[in-house]
Amino acid sequence: MQEKLSDRINSMATSQTLAMAAKARELKAEGKDIIGLSLGEPDFNTPDFIKEAAIQAINENYNSYTPVDGYVELKDAIINKFKRDNDLEYDRSQIVVSTGAKQSLANVAMVVLNPGDEVLLPCPYWVSYAEIVKLAEGVPVEVPTSVETDFKITPEQLEAAITPKTKMIWYSSPCNPSGMVYSKEELRALADVLKKYPDIIVVSDEIYEHINFVGDHASMAGFEDMYNRTVTVNGVSKAFAMTGWRIGYIGAPSYIARACNKMQGQITSGANCIAQRAVITALDAPVSKISHMIDTFKNRRKLIIDLLNNIDGFVTTEPEGAFYVFPNVSSFFGKTIKGHEIKNATHFSLFILEEANVATVTGDAFGNPDCIRISYAASEDQITEALSRIKKALS
Repeated sequence: MQEKLSDRINSMATSQTLAMAAKARELKAEGKDIIGLSLGEPDFNTPDFIKEAAIQAINENYNSYTPVDGYVELKDAIINKFKRDNDLEYDRSQIVVSTGAKQSLANVAMVVLNPGDEVLLPCPYWVSYAEIVKLAEGVPVEVPTSVETDFKITPEQLEAAITPKTKMIWYSSPCNPSGMVYSKEELRALADVLKKYPDIIVVSDEIYEHINFVGDHASMAGFEDMYNRTVTVNGVSKAFAMTGWRIGYIGAPSYIARACNKMQGQITSGANCIAQRAVITALDAPVSKISHMIDTFKNRRKLIIDLLNNIDGFVTTEPEGAFYVFPNVSSFFGKTIKGHEIKNATHFSLFILEEANVATVTGDAFGNPDCIRISYAASEDQITEALSRIKKALS
């Protein structure tokens, strides 16, 4: 029988971060000593106080279907978190809990976009943004930035990118993959452009909020004139080392939240009951409970920047948050190294994997063909060894 699949799935790109991780696992299975610096996953265990809450939930027989938009107690914990950490006022009608922040983003795209609507994506952007937009029949519009501008979009660039078809702008801060963080002043400057276009909706992905090395975190929804048109996306995967627990959430205008609830009710229904109960405990805890992880990431950031600066050809900015560096490697393009012709970032990333046994991700996946993403969610020994291997392969 001939295989027949939809145009929708045939036109969708595979997640490059997951593809590189799969390739690394394949090489490990062959006996190669691969150091994986490709996945955006903390290398810590979930804190014990959160695990204990999950065990308690199991013992209390939480096993039934959950409300589509989340337990009331979890929604209240999210409301309190938004107020405590971001000075944002939401009520229960504005909160939707989903199976990971990725589903939160997909819900928003599906309920807001019509065919042909444009979504501005400041580059570099998280690998799944463009494909989620396409799946919702929207059109991703890349707005380029560079290492020279710390990978931040300017108000002038934003203004120039807006067309009558622009429906949304999506960005993350702290950013995956660049690690840059928009300050309150920088967000205000972008908001001053957007206030001329009141129908454009902002999606602010703040999943790395607590992994921030430069001070206070700023939210677009914190501006009174942007609150009613901003969807704030967050979750517990990164700061709480809970990637596999799959809980994300949004704070949004009520009409968007209701639509996401409706959409989710026909796709997955409510998120996992045990994970939700554990996340209540996570969000109720003071940020100091996870500060040891953030301090560790900050130390690793210094280490990897120092090591990259000792390799000729890498141009690197100092990330302000998250746990990635995004060096420009275009100086290697057009060269042949150890029999490998380096034409672009994808070739460079594959060269590093094959010659140095280090897994990274090409910047092409994030809308920037001149860079690669390197995760420092790994031990200092692994980081040191990985950068030593890369330097040796390039020497």
